[in-house]
Amino acid sequence: MTRQVLIVGAGIGGLSAALAASRAGWLPRLYEQAPHLSEVGAGIQLGPNTTRILHSWGLDRALAQVAAFPQRLRVRSAHDGGELGTLALGDTLAQRYGAPYACVHRADMQALLLEAARMEGVVPVLASRVSAVVAFGDAVALRVKGGAEVEGDALIGADGLWSRVRELIWRDGPPPATGHVAYRSVASQEGLPPALRTQDVNVWLGPRMHLVAYPVRGGDALNVVVLVEGRSSGPADDWDQHAVTAELQRAMGESCAPLRDLVNAMPGWRLWSLHDRAPMRSADAMAQGCVALLGDAAHPMRPYFAQGAGMAIEDARELGRALSSVGGPIDVPLALRRYALNRWQRVARVQGLSRRNGRIFHAMGPVRWARDLAMRVMGERLLDQPWLYGE
Repeated sequence: MTRQVLIVGAGIGGLSAALAASRAGWLPRLYEQAPHLSEVGAGIQLGPNTTRILHSWGLDRALAQVAAFPQRLRVRSAHDGGELGTLALGDTLAQRYGAPYACVHRADMQALLLEAARMEGVVPVLASRVSAVVAFGDAVALRVKGGAEVEGDALIGADGLWSRVRELIWRDGPPPATGHVAYRSVASQEGLPPALRTQDVNVWLGPRMHLVAYPVRGGDALNVVVLVEGRSSGPADDWDQHAVTAELQRAMGESCAPLRDLVNAMPGWRLWSLHDRAPMRSADAMAQGCVALLGDAAHPMRPYFAQGAGMAIEDARELGRALSSVGGPIDVPLALRRYALNRWQRVARVQGLSRRNGRIFHAMGPVRWARDLAMRVMGERLLDQPWLYGE
C-alpha cells in the first residue's frame, strides 16, 4: 500500500516537498489554510545550489520562461554610488557550478511548482486551517478546522514563519521580531527611466540599511527591496502608502541621488516586519517522531544571504531522499531523523551567516570603512560561495 505524507502549507516549501515526496513513491496530501493560492511578496534569488535541484526535477524549461538570469552582481556604496565589488554571474557562474543564478517573482515560482505538483496528481486542499495534530505509534492524524480528521504515515509542517504545526508540536513560541523591516516594490522596467533599468543584481550598502534591486519576470520587471535596521513607527501591516513611502524616504538618510531616484520611481511600497529564530542547535529542531518541519517553519532566517527559498527547496530534496529510504529496518521516524541530521548544520550555518551579513551590510564608522576596503580588494572572493553553491 502506498504510504501517505500529510503536508501543511502550499507555498514554495510545501509544493517542493509534495513534488519530492511524490517522486519518492509516496502519496502527498497537501493542505493550505488560505482560501486561494497567492504568494504575497516580490522577488527571490535562487543560487546554483537551488536551480540545480529544480533542473534535476525537470523544471529547467519552466524556470527559464519566468526567471531572469542576471549577468553580474554589483555592490555599491549607498552614500556616493561608488562600486565596491562585483561577481560575474550568468554563464561564468553556471559553468563553475553546473547551474545558473536566477531571480524570479515568488508568485511565478509558486505557480511553476504548483503546475509540476499537479502533473504528479497533487491538488492542494484549500481553506484548511489545522486545529490539532495527534501522533500515535507509527502514524499521525491531522484535524482541520471545520473538516474531517485525516491520517497519514508522516506529517510535514511547511507552513511558514507562523507555523501551526510547530506551534502544536514544538510549542516553542512565536518567532521574535528582529527589529528590522523590509520595504518591497515591483515595477515594469519599461515604465522606469532608462537610467534606472537593470539586468544585474545591484546591492547598495548604507548605515543601518541596504537596498537590493534585480530583474524578475524574464527581465521585464524590476524587484526592489530596502532593508532597514530599526523598528517602523507604524504597525507591521501598515498599508498606508503615503505613510510607508514617507518612512522609507526618511530611512534612506543621506543616500546618493541615483538611489533616491530609484526609490522615488518605484510604486506601491509595502512594509514587512522581519522575524527569525536563532540558528538551530540540533536535529530535534526539525523532526520529532513522524512529524518534521521544512523551510521557514523549521528555520526562518533574515534575508541577508538570499537563501530562504533555497534552503526550503534543499530541505524538500533531502526529504524526498529520506522518504524513499523507508522500508525494512528504516521506519518513518528514523527516516525523518536522518532528514533532520542531514540538514540542520548546513541550515544553521546559513542562518548564522544571514545575521552576520546584516551586521556587515549595515555597518557604520570604522567597520564600514574596513568593509569597503575589503570589498574593493577581494570583492569576488568575498561574494562567491563555493561551499554553498557547489555540489
